[in-house]
Parts: sequence; C-alpha cells; structure tokens
Amino acid sequence: MTNKENQSKSYFIYIRSTKQKVPVTKEQHDTFYKESSRIRKKEQYHHRCMCPYRFIWKCDGDCLDCEYHAAGDMLSLDEPTKDGNGNIYDCLSDSTPLMENVITGRMLLEKLFSRLRELDPDADRIIQLWKDNPKGISDRKIAKALGRPQRTFADQMKKIRTELWKIRGDK
Repeated sequence: MTNKENQSKSYFIYIRSTKQKVPVTKEQHDTFYKESSRIRKKEQYHHRCMCPYRFIWKCDGDCLDCEYHAAGDMLSLDEPTKDGNGNIYDCLSDSTPLMENVITGRMLLEKLFSRLRELDPDADRIIQLWKDNPKGISDRKIAKALGRPQRTFADQMKKIRTELWKIRGDK
C-alpha cells in the first residue's frame, strides 16, 4: 500500500432513518455537517441536545426525532396555561403606549412650544434645529446657528428651561 492510498479518506453521511452510511464527496460531507453542527451547537447551548461526542457523526440536525434530544425551553405561545384559561400569548403585556398618553404628551409638547415662542423670538428656528437633530444638539451649536453669543444664549436657555419645567410640573 502506497503512502498516497493511506492518505485518501472516504466521506459519508449517516442516514438515521435507514441506519446507513452513504458515501459522498468531501464537499457534500463538509456542507452537510457544517449545517448540522450549527444546529447541534445551538441545541446544546439551550440544553436540548445530549448527544455524546462519540456519536456526533450521527447528527443530522433533525433534533426533534433524535434519541439524544431533551425537552427544553421551546414553548408555543398557543400552548394553554396551567389553569387552562387562555394561552401564553394572552399573558404577554402590550408595549404600545395608551392613546390617552400619546394625546396628553402631544398637548404638553404643544403647550411647551407655544410658551417657548412667547419667551424667545427665534423659537421656531430652535425647534427646527431640535427636530433636525433627534440625537441632540448642544446650546453652543444652536447659538452659532442663530448668530448669538454662546454665553448669552446659554443664560437665556437656562431661564427658558426653568420656565418650561414649571409648565411640565403642572401636568
């Protein structure tokens, strides 16, 4: 037997339903077991796969029919609750805000903007700068855009914010 013959390796894919090893090319083997290994590792992470290392070659990624599959944290939202009244989906809280909170917030915002317009003649430009920069904009940049000295603008904004906090506190 030559050295080259020793180095050649036969590749197979194990078919669990027929309990047979089917010969395949290296590319087919690698593609198949790459995907089944991904699935197995995910299931092992969630403690649903108890496949011993020596039988990893049997893994085909079909975990629900596998003899080494353990029941885990897979729950259906349609599964009935323990008391039988409803299902898990009924128990989930709704994260959408109540319409009355949205309307109240909108009314407060309009009230704050109208008071800002009374206190500062450039209020509409300030509001537009705030809208254009949703992540925030510094007073220094606003003052520069308005052509005002930064320190003067900062003092004015401090007074305006104090006044607006009073309105927000009346809520």
